[in-house]
Amino acid sequence: MKILVVIDMQNDFIDGVLGTKEAVAIVENVVKRVENSQNELILFTLDTHQSDYLDTPEGQKLPIVHCIEGTDGWQLNAAVDRAWTQKNNKIIIPELNANRFNKDVFGSVELVEFLKEREQKITEIELLGVCTDICVISNAIMIKNTMPHIKISVNSSCCAGVTAQSHDEALNIMKMCHIDVF
Repeated sequence: MKILVVIDMQNDFIDGVLGTKEAVAIVENVVKRVENSQNELILFTLDTHQSDYLDTPEGQKLPIVHCIEGTDGWQLNAAVDRAWTQKNNKIIIPELNANRFNKDVFGSVELVEFLKEREQKITEIELLGVCTDICVISNAIMIKNTMPHIKISVNSSCCAGVTAQSHDEALNIMKMCHIDVF
């Protein structure tokens, strides 16, 4: 089975407080990728913070309140969400809330554990989303280190970084770590 992991395609990272023109530009590609998926399990991560975000270690380094659980900025982009919810042949995992993993750090330990439990059935894991240079790379490397014999790929046309330069640098680092980038 192929797994498609959509990383943090949330309003705050697209056109909200941490949004970029590059993130806005990939939404259509992400929507098409989700719509065109065939026999793939699609999973989502959501950067999830609470009202005390500024008091956290991340909040001390990035003092911009974002992705507070329940807010509009925390929500999955409406077009991406619609592409998934309107799929007739989607695979739903009952124990997950709409196939989503909330995470309060860059990489999702719960996502990796979920994938590891199903490793024998997985043929490939493809990642896409934002930010290439923070959360995409973190999850890709965590998954690669946990499941080194599974093909891990990153769809670069469906990713955006904090800057174009850091996006390209992250893609190069992932290539050096034997993650396929296309």
